[in-house]
Amino acid sequence: MPKVNFGGQSYDCKDKSVLDCLTAQGVAIPSSCHSGICQTCMLRAVGGNVPPKAQEGLKPTLIDQNYFLACSCYPEEDIEVVLPNDALTRVRATVSSIELLAGDIIGIKIQPSQTFDYRAGQFINFYKDETTSRSYSLASVPALNEDIFLHVRKVPDGLVSNWIFNNLQVNDIVSISMAVGNCFYVPGKPEQDILLIGTGSGLAPLYGIARDALYNKHKGKIRLYHGAYNTAGLYLAEELRKLEEANSNFSYIPCISEGPAVNGFAKGMVLDVALADNPDLAGWRVFLCGNPAMVTSAKTQTFLAGAATRDIFADPF
Repeated sequence: MPKVNFGGQSYDCKDKSVLDCLTAQGVAIPSSCHSGICQTCMLRAVGGNVPPKAQEGLKPTLIDQNYFLACSCYPEEDIEVVLPNDALTRVRATVSSIELLAGDIIGIKIQPSQTFDYRAGQFINFYKDETTSRSYSLASVPALNEDIFLHVRKVPDGLVSNWIFNNLQVNDIVSISMAVGNCFYVPGKPEQDILLIGTGSGLAPLYGIARDALYNKHKGKIRLYHGAYNTAGLYLAEELRKLEEANSNFSYIPCISEGPAVNGFAKGMVLDVALADNPDLAGWRVFLCGNPAMVTSAKTQTFLAGAATRDIFADPF
């Protein structure tokens, strides 16, 4: 008889879904439709195999992290499950370098004190103290970088970003969470075209995702659009142009929304430029990162341009 292990307890799960098994034992699991549609009852397996039916309708990034729908999961063997956010364990790390990337953005490299599993484009929580933290996306690629790399934008009156800018030093010991998030590249469909649109420090996850896709020998077009008010807000341009020169399927299009046109830069709002260049997104994979208003609008407009909902990944901040 298969068992479900949750919270240090083991429960028999014969002929029951994981959701019914746990709720029958008084375990509070969020749920709503009980039919695999609303995805409210999503859990994550950390041991055992998840039946494929329990992952139907989930995005590939969720499947890749062993998330599943408890109401649709009828285990055939013992399975250990946790709530979706149980990955946020704190880890100590050492700051290995700090560099100014743009006027209000710095790049921080940190070395975790233990094995640190992540995917380029996910995010971590960076703690100022026991109760104050902010989320920052990962620009590094596990296979290419020894340290993990963050882009931190200085926010006016920001408790964490101002502390990072004014106080953080190389060799400081900091506390971070394990990596979470669903905005990352999943190998497979190597011929699928990829569109990446970001503003400001939203470049961080896109920079990681693009390099990860190229490392995995993705063959489809990879087009990265990065937007800012003016050229001062665009950073890593030299690195991205070198990446473009080295990979015929990768394109980097920096966009400025204010002031006169500048040679080598597209003029206009980054979303408008990207959609004008790529009006038909049927079959594309889309990643959207940065300003929440842009990301919200882009989710709708890229869907209307033909991208499937399951192929649109967003990280607003």
